[in-house]
Amino acid sequence: MDNHKTPSSVAQRSNIIDATINPHADIDTYLLSIMTDRNQPLAATVYRPKETIKKAIMIAPATGIKRQFYHNFATHLASHGFGVLTFDNEGIGESLSTYLAKCDASLISWGRHDMPAVLDALQDEFADATYHLIGHSAGGQLIGLMPNHKVIASVFNVACSSGRIKNMELPYKLKAMGFMDAFIPVTNLALGYTPSDKIGMGEPLPRGVAKQWREWCNGAGYIKTAFGKSIHTHFYDEINMPALWLGFSDDDIANSKNMDDMIRVFTKMPVEKRFLEPKDFGLHHIGHMRYFSSKTNAKAPTLWQMAVDWLHQQ
Repeated sequence: MDNHKTPSSVAQRSNIIDATINPHADIDTYLLSIMTDRNQPLAATVYRPKETIKKAIMIAPATGIKRQFYHNFATHLASHGFGVLTFDNEGIGESLSTYLAKCDASLISWGRHDMPAVLDALQDEFADATYHLIGHSAGGQLIGLMPNHKVIASVFNVACSSGRIKNMELPYKLKAMGFMDAFIPVTNLALGYTPSDKIGMGEPLPRGVAKQWREWCNGAGYIKTAFGKSIHTHFYDEINMPALWLGFSDDDIANSKNMDDMIRVFTKMPVEKRFLEPKDFGLHHIGHMRYFSSKTNAKAPTLWQMAVDWLHQQ
């Protein structure tokens, strides 16, 4: 087990367990404040089944997505006996501790500082378990920046890809180009941050996050664009835990080419890729976000069952 822990990554449990967060009587749900080694507090939620917990799950969010988005999915996992921890990255949701224009978080800091601190907290909360990561989009992309990645026993990635604009199809490609090459630089310059919420792209983003997102999606291999430039130390060529990657044919961002683009960055990760058709599950649309919707699970429970089955097998 990796001992990458620092005093600053100790999590503080809320004194009040808010039963209204989760109505399930067999699941305790409470809040944590996790301090990163950048001395930045992250807001987190723990889902603890009352049975003995053998496996604990860290849900790493997509860019600009708050942890509440994953509440129903986390509850579902906890109802199957898994301990679960969700969190807001620095500058997002309840992890925004300053004016957004003054927040110097980046995609790199999320992967290098936020995610390792959360993994440390997961180990503290569930001391006798094995540890697994479910990554949504950027949450799966940034694993290779985590110094304590060896603690992770398996990965389950959803809609995780390079997001490379060159590989996107029209007309979405034009929308992505407008967002990346016009909206981000103009709003960063004018406001000091990117108000991505104004165009339905999650929460407002710290300037550094949006800037790197733009650079990486315009490059080849997403984060690989930054190797030897803004990233000089990483673990993408060391990571070798088993991984299942889910993608969907109606996802304009994580299309099959972009999934393969990202998978190639993890040179030693044994990946099982499943690229699925929503219609095969009786659904009209899943896209980049709807896998985690409770409505999706109600109509196609086999999709969430894939995560449960994968975790049981690890």
